[in-house]
Amino acid sequence: MTETPADLSDLSDLRVLAVFAHPDDEGFGCGGTLAMLVARGAHVTLVCATNGDVGEISDPSLATPETLAHVRQEELRSAMRITGVPDVRFLGYRDSGMAGTEDNNHPDALCQARPDSVVGRLTDVINEVQPSVLLTHDPTGGYGHPDHVAVYDLTTRAFQQAIESGDAGQTLLYYVCFPRSAFNRMWQQMLEAGITPPFASELVDTVGSPDDAVTTTLNVAAYVDTKIASLECHRTQIDPTGPFSQLPQDLMRENMSTEYFTLAYPEGAASDEDILTGLV
Repeated sequence: MTETPADLSDLSDLRVLAVFAHPDDEGFGCGGTLAMLVARGAHVTLVCATNGDVGEISDPSLATPETLAHVRQEELRSAMRITGVPDVRFLGYRDSGMAGTEDNNHPDALCQARPDSVVGRLTDVINEVQPSVLLTHDPTGGYGHPDHVAVYDLTTRAFQQAIESGDAGQTLLYYVCFPRSAFNRMWQQMLEAGITPPFASELVDTVGSPDDAVTTTLNVAAYVDTKIASLECHRTQIDPTGPFSQLPQDLMRENMSTEYFTLAYPEGAASDEDILTGLV
């Protein structure tokens, strides 16, 4: 397993594995951090569990329900070219959709896959990449999307298997967080600007990670332009008339300039073991 570099300005010996559920999850959750890691020389591998088959289509000229999976794969590859991540992999499962929808029952959906099979595939990637840092969703899945929660669980199980086999002894496991206070702040900004907040606005006090779960907070303002440019590649998912697009740009940039994590392993790690904190 790769040792933590002594000089955190040069991360050429650092290997990072990021595992997320859908194309664009990487950008919203930790796009600035990924850009920062790449800029300092780290080797980053991104695994996307599903193809985002049942996501939004902001403009019918961009995709159809039949082509959306392929389009979103290409959007992710384009986004990662901007971020600087050359190693992008898809597990190829179908997007399960939101809880309680018919898409949950599709035989190719991630939520229908045999967990041991998915864990085995992820364990193989961990053993191949030998990451120093592993990033994935947190237990809440941000806003509770079934695929987010599943990827958190499956990736954590794969990590534990790698630990038990001795193949991940030096790896730091981080969960990407969306603190409830951050959700509340953005929702309040929208309300003050006369914008109707998006999904689950009536449940904002229960959406996201408990604030006390956050162990690591990064200021990624220096990389927010790269983060935004990367996110803009996910064109099918960006509604130009949606609430996030309506929020004044200075407020949006402010919100996107901070990213949050839980250092899940090793549990109770000392601050000098927290690689991400050492980056800023």
